[in-house]
Amino acid sequence: MKTLNENNRTKLVEFLSGLQTEICVLDYVNIDDLETENFQNDYFDELFELIEENGGVNQEVIYYASAIEYLKENDPSLRESMELASDMGFELKNLNSETLASILKTENVRNEFYELRDEINDFFSELYNDIEEE
Repeated sequence: MKTLNENNRTKLVEFLSGLQTEICVLDYVNIDDLETENFQNDYFDELFELIEENGGVNQEVIYYASAIEYLKENDPSLRESMELASDMGFELKNLNSETLASILKTENVRNEFYELRDEINDFFSELYNDIEEE
């Protein structure tokens, strides 16, 4: 098993803290989980799975005014949020602005994080290559 020395742990914490995303990765991932053999296959997918398992992707928009504002800025026609809700099995009678905004925000955060795939894979690949060379 590859283990991180203190210098590499610091690099890892700085990298994860500096990711430009609404997900604060370190709130949902234990650094020790990133040292297992399981983690070293597909870095991005494994990291994302850890975040998802710990609820880091789910976004909740509360209060009517906040929900309406989010929808107004991100989906004024409600087309995307209604389609996502439909894909998730929601019925129209069970939807409200907070639910639609939460579904849409979760999807937007997920997509934003996926844009970091190459950056994350490159970082971990380099980090673990450095460990093997030690």
